[in-house]
Amino acid sequence: MGLYDRYLATRIRLSEADRPERVAVVITERDLLEPGAYETLESLFQWAFDYGAERVMVSVSVLDPDAVPTLRGAFGDLDTPFEIAVRGPDDTEPADAPVQVAIGLGGKEEFTKAVQSVAEAVDRGELDPDDIDAEHIEQRLVFPTQPDLVIKTGAERLSDFMIWQSVYSELYFTDVNWRDFRKRDYLRAVRDYQERQRRFGR
Repeated sequence: MGLYDRYLATRIRLSEADRPERVAVVITERDLLEPGAYETLESLFQWAFDYGAERVMVSVSVLDPDAVPTLRGAFGDLDTPFEIAVRGPDDTEPADAPVQVAIGLGGKEEFTKAVQSVAEAVDRGELDPDDIDAEHIEQRLVFPTQPDLVIKTGAERLSDFMIWQSVYSELYFTDVNWRDFRKRDYLRAVRDYQERQRRFGR
């Protein structure tokens, strides 16, 4: 660890502000084609848990749906001690693991399916429309975790990421591309998070 990295790490540990417990990273299918991309992911998981995270979410936007099985296999081959739950566009079972990975599952699609499930419950007479609240949506999401901090590399846009879950998240954009993302970049994101005052929509 370089001198600057140690400085950031010390500031984070000495700060009285909370560190993010749920961290999300938004990357693209193309990012994962770069040499060392998966090794960076393995490192990211370790950095996150070393600095207070309890959950890490990775959202991979995919242009070619045929690439999903290959990407799922690659995540299954990661050399990491953390349990990983990988979900794709056809999955409906909620992800519940320290590391949660969405491959090609857009936020609009996930939210739409949750609303359809609520509507079907109403149609079957299992749910009164007047009783519907946010919890009925959340319990039908594939990724129920709400991230504290969302990190997006390479561009200042979220694409179609966790529309429901990230509504109160702190967003951190960096022009550093995923292939160049290092520990200092993660520490910068955490430090930036600590310096903010979260309002949760207030």
